[in-house]
Amino acid sequence: MDINKSIKCTVESCQHHANTADYCSLDCITVGAHESNPKSDKCTDCLSFERR
Repeated sequence: MDINKSIKCTVESCQHHANTADYCSLDCITVGAHESNPKSDKCTDCLSFERR
């Protein structure tokens, strides 16, 4: 699995987590919000997440 050192990730339950390090293996990710006017990082999500 390739490691993209431009995208840090600690979500080990994601299919795209790099396993050996806290990085993503995707070339790019999509970030979205689950609120219409997010005011903190808790209001955002990685929409590229796929459960292992």
